[in-house]
Amino acid sequence: MENSTALLIIDVQEAMFSYPQKLYDEEGVMEKIISLQQKARLAGTPIVYVQHTEDEEYTKGTLTWQISHRITPQEGEVIVEKPTWDAFHRTELQNELQKLGITNLVICGMQSEFCLDTTIRRAYSMGYKSVLVQDAHSTFDNALLSSEAIVKHHNAVLGGRFARLQPASEVQF
Repeated sequence: MENSTALLIIDVQEAMFSYPQKLYDEEGVMEKIISLQQKARLAGTPIVYVQHTEDEEYTKGTLTWQISHRITPQEGEVIVEKPTWDAFHRTELQNELQKLGITNLVICGMQSEFCLDTTIRRAYSMGYKSVLVQDAHSTFDNALLSSEAIVKHHNAVLGGRFARLQPASEVQF
C-alpha cells in the first residue's frame, strides 16, 4: 500500500473481553488484528487507535477503558478518544490523519454494526479510500441476529460500496 495509508484499529478495548458473552470468532479476530498491527509496524505504516470514552465500561482511566493489553500502542502511535459511534465526530481523528498525510485507511476492530459501520461510512463521505478487513472485526449476538450474521451482513453492505473488502492475510502495507 501507499505511504499515505494508516491502520485504524477501532475500540479494541478491555471492555470487549469482559462480558460473559464472547465476541464472534473472538480469538481468530484478535489474532488477525495483532497480525495487522505487526505488519503495519514492520512497514512503518502509522497505526491509529480509536478508544471509546464514555459511560461506565468506558470511563477514562478504568481497566475496561484501556486498549487491549494484546495490542498495546507503542510510543509515537496515535490514540484518539471518541465519545460517539463515529470516530470522526467530536474527535481529533481528522486532524491526526491530515498531519500524517493519510488518504487511505485499513480498518478493523469492534463492533461491526456500531462504531465500525459508522466510521467507515463517514470515512467514505470524507473522501478516504478504505479497506475493511473482512475477518478482523467482530461483535456480539443481539436479540435478532447472531454475531456471525451481523459480521457477514456488514461485510456485504459496506464492501464494494463504502470500502473494499480484504482478508487480513492479503493486507500489505
